[in-house]
Amino acid sequence: MHNAAAPALDEATPPVPVLSVVIPIYNEQEALPLTVARLRPILDGLGVDYEVVGIDDGSTDATPVIMQKIRQDWPELRIVRFARNSGHQAALTAGIHRAFGEYVVSIDADLQDPPEKITEMFALAREKNLDIVYGVRGDRGTDTFFKRRTAGAYYWLMRKLVGKNMPNQAGDFRLLSRAAVDALKSLPEHQPVYRLLVPWLGFSSGEVVYIREERVAGSTHYPLSKMVRLALDSITNFSAAPLRLATWLGLTSFLVCLLLAVYTTVQFALGSTVPGWSSLFIGMHFIGGVQLICVGLLGEYIGRIYSAVQARPAYFVGYDSADDATAERGSGGSVYAA
Repeated sequence: MHNAAAPALDEATPPVPVLSVVIPIYNEQEALPLTVARLRPILDGLGVDYEVVGIDDGSTDATPVIMQKIRQDWPELRIVRFARNSGHQAALTAGIHRAFGEYVVSIDADLQDPPEKITEMFALAREKNLDIVYGVRGDRGTDTFFKRRTAGAYYWLMRKLVGKNMPNQAGDFRLLSRAAVDALKSLPEHQPVYRLLVPWLGFSSGEVVYIREERVAGSTHYPLSKMVRLALDSITNFSAAPLRLATWLGLTSFLVCLLLAVYTTVQFALGSTVPGWSSLFIGMHFIGGVQLICVGLLGEYIGRIYSAVQARPAYFVGYDSADDATAERGSGGSVYAA
C-alpha cells in the first residue's frame, strides 16, 4: 500500500487503503510489465494509500513468476492466485470481494482501457460524492468492424433489458465506492455479470469517456465464443424475456400452422391440390425448429437452477499475499466462493 502522507500506525495493523485497483490477469506475461510501468506512476501520484489486487486466473505461462518479481519492488501489489482458470467474471468477483479500499477500480491488464483515467474517476467520485463512475468507450476504432457491430448489438439489447441506467459502451472499467461494493457482495448471484448488476443497483453515478486503445501485447482472451457466452449469461441471468420469447414463438408457430390448414382446405375444396412434400417438409421443420428453440431456452434456465442448487464455488483461491496464514501455507488451498 502506498503510504504517502499516511499517519503512523501500528505495524501489525496496516492502514486501510483509500483505493484498490483490481486487475484480472490470465496469461499476460508480455503485457504485465508494460501495464505496471504505466500504472504505478499514476497511482503513486494520487497521494493516497492504495493497493493493486492482481487476480491470477490460473495462468499457465510465466505470469505468476513475473508477478512475484514485480511485487518484490512494488509492495503495494497484492497477488491473489486461483487454483485453476475460472473466467474473467469470477476473477472480477474475487477482486471486488477481497479488495480493502474505500474505492475499488477494476481494469484489465491489456491497456486497452487507459489507466490514466483512474485519476479522473477518483477525482470525480470524491468531488461529486458518487458511488459509481463508469469508463465509457467514446471511440472503438481499434476494434474490428465485426467487434464494433456485435458490441453495439449487445449494449442495445442489454439496455432494453436493464433500462437506460446502463451506460452505452461501458465495460468492466469502472470505479465503485465501498457502499456499492458491499451491495454487490450482498447479492446472491452465482454467475454475476457486473455490466448489468452495477447499473441495476441504481446508485449515484457518473461517466468518464475515453478512447479505447489497441491491446499492448499478446492476443485477446475474449474470442467470439466467450462473447456469445457473455451475452447468453447476461440475458438468462438478468431477465425472463427468453421464456416469454419461447411462448411467442410457440404462438407464432400455431398461427402459421392454422393459416396453412385454412389454405390447404381451400385448395382442396377448389380441387387444385396435388401430391407433394414441400409444404409438409417446410411445416414439419418449422414446428420442429420452434420446439427445439423453446426446449433449449428452458434448458438454459434449468441448468442455472441446477448450478445454483449445487452451490459450487465459482473459484478457488490458492494464495493471497495479503493473508499471512495463506502465505505461510504457500499454495495451500483455502476455498472462497463467489
